Amino acid sequence: MTARPKARRNRRLALAIVAAACTGLVAACGPSYIEIPIETPIQPKLDVTAFQRVLVAGFVAGGTDDVDANLETVRLLRSQLRTKSSLKVIDADVMPLLDIAQDQSKPAEDPGSTAAQGGLALPKSIKEEKDLEPYERLFANTSYWKTIGEEYQNPLIVTGTVLFAPKTTSGLVNREEEVFDSLGRRRVVPVRTYMERKGFVLHPKFVFIDGRNGTTLHSESYREEILYNAQQQTPALSSYFELMDRLVPNFLSALSNQKIKGTRVLLN
Repeated sequence: MTARPKARRNRRLALAIVAAACTGLVAACGPSYIEIPIETPIQPKLDVTAFQRVLVAGFVAGGTDDVDANLETVRLLRSQLRTKSSLKVIDADVMPLLDIAQDQSKPAEDPGSTAAQGGLALPKSIKEEKDLEPYERLFANTSYWKTIGEEYQNPLIVTGTVLFAPKTTSGLVNREEEVFDSLGRRRVVPVRTYMERKGFVLHPKFVFIDGRNGTTLHSESYREEILYNAQQQTPALSSYFELMDRLVPNFLSALSNQKIKGTRVLLN
């Protein structure tokens, strides 16, 4: 009588082993995935094959006195172009374009001149975006930029405007809050709360000028902002570089081939 239960146990054990083996075989034969890194090339927006040199001349800049946006933008773009462009970067003094534009507008201040009657006056200081609009005439001055081009052997000239200004805002924002139930179990729930925040807005316009004739080849504008808790103390220069990090790839894509890195999943 004891042989039959023992035989049944042996059969169950054998079936369990076979089932486990089949499960393992199915898993082994199932699909597996391989992630392959890929790079997608992006063609430049601007054909710069006619140029061997690039001059990041300077920018009409304003917004805050805590950061010299003209100087910092020129330094940053020159540094990026040295490592990520085939063009030779010209080392030259940063041009004080705000003062240069003011000097160029002086003849138009004659009350009897046509420019004084119909043109836009140049604001002495730049605090917001509308203050930059009258300075656009500087980039249309082809004779001036042709003269600059001749001085530096007809390079591609990079210039434009940069507004880096403080910003404050308040309102309802979403944040995550950690809560515990009666059993001590933790979970995170979204909460809408009223919050005052402060930070900075960065609004650059890059203008690309042909140094051979002073004409504008291409221009593009960007706008980025960053906001912090009102109690957080963040240096203005740190915020400037954080915002520029977001924009530099777009700037470079106008001049040189760039690559977007990603992954592709293959079923093996």
